[in-house]
Amino acid sequence: MDSNKIQLFESKRIRSVWVESEEEWYFSIVDVVAVLTESPSPRSYWKVLKHRLVAEGSQLVTNCNQLKMPSSDGKSYLTDVATTEQLLRLIQSIPSPKAEPFKLWLAKIGRERLEQAQDPEKSIKQAMLDYKKLGYSDNWINQRIKSIEIRKELTDEWQNKGLKEEIHFAALTDIITKTWSGKTTKEYKSFKNLKKENLRDNMTNTELVLNMLAELSTKNISESSDPKTLGEHKSVAKQGGEVALNARKELEQKTGKKAISNLNAKTGILLKGKR
Repeated sequence: MDSNKIQLFESKRIRSVWVESEEEWYFSIVDVVAVLTESPSPRSYWKVLKHRLVAEGSQLVTNCNQLKMPSSDGKSYLTDVATTEQLLRLIQSIPSPKAEPFKLWLAKIGRERLEQAQDPEKSIKQAMLDYKKLGYSDNWINQRIKSIEIRKELTDEWQNKGLKEEIHFAALTDIITKTWSGKTTKEYKSFKNLKKENLRDNMTNTELVLNMLAELSTKNISESSDPKTLGEHKSVAKQGGEVALNARKELEQKTGKKAISNLNAKTGILLKGKR
């Protein structure tokens, strides 16, 4: 199974996909260009560079693939990607003082993947280190790692039931989120003043726990009720969200505090990780 991941180079995010059948990492070229050039418009930079390489007769652009990667709106779109070998050739066409450190980083990523394949626990430890570098608290990191595990269990359940990621996952996730929080994913991100950022990376501990409860409940209800149609899956998603909604209402009633917060990583979560 292919897996998307955010890699960190000097605390800057680079989208990547591990293609299991090829045993190969593919990296978003636009993200790499952004890191190396610090251009305010990396997409335009890559577009110009791509045309120049084609004019020069380079086969690099011809051989580049496109894979679906998550975008700022939470959906996945086809994105120009390159393997490690292709990136090493591409870097030669981008004047940057970060070229050599980036090459070393690529080699490190490849080595870590081999180690993680032999010991999956290392993958979890690496994710924890990445969040730590970004400034999150240990308490928050533990919740976030657990939320990733529960999300994976839910999407595995959806896949086992024949649902397609590019067609169904976002819609069902919106139903779950809307039911327990009162907001769609897009509305939730707007409430937190987010654009490209990942919503879960900007949730407080309380929000993460409620979202986990909603997704775990959806997975458990799906396993027990065995939905067949998309309509039945939507009903299950709503039921899972309702479990977390009831928990949210009870928590708010007993604490007198709102469970949904407009805090994000920049305005409070990194500073107040115990929330």
